[in-house]
Amino acid sequence: MMQYYLDAFRNYANFTGRARRQQFWMFALFNTIITIVLWFFAIGPLFSGSNAVEDIFTPGYFVYMAYTLAAFIPSLAISVRRLHDIGKSGWYYLVILIPLAGVIWLLVMMCTDSQQEENKWGVSPKYGGFTASDDTAIDSIGTELE
Repeated sequence: MMQYYLDAFRNYANFTGRARRQQFWMFALFNTIITIVLWFFAIGPLFSGSNAVEDIFTPGYFVYMAYTLAAFIPSLAISVRRLHDIGKSGWYYLVILIPLAGVIWLLVMMCTDSQQEENKWGVSPKYGGFTASDDTAIDSIGTELE
């Protein structure tokens, strides 16, 4: 499962191709966990009782900000590839700018199953280019061989 997270960073700025639901959601899961852990290290000094502004800018804060900036492009790229997998342009990501409805719409699109057939962004990584009619043909070939 961690492999999906690492693959997103290997394809750092690859906005072409397709990404399966599992690949997208595993990246989202690990990215969220890492972000939350780093965030707690970043805000930890605020709970020490000091109200000084300079206490906010700790090494933990800079690590959190560095990770957030480093993960921004891979998360955007895997989101665009996920949209490609359902047959949508990467520009559909901008629906997130619509308050509330945009976030819900994007969430629904990210949960939608992959297009079975090949689209302009490539062959389906989930179905390998097979369609439902191909499955029937493959089943009939298997029964002929038996």
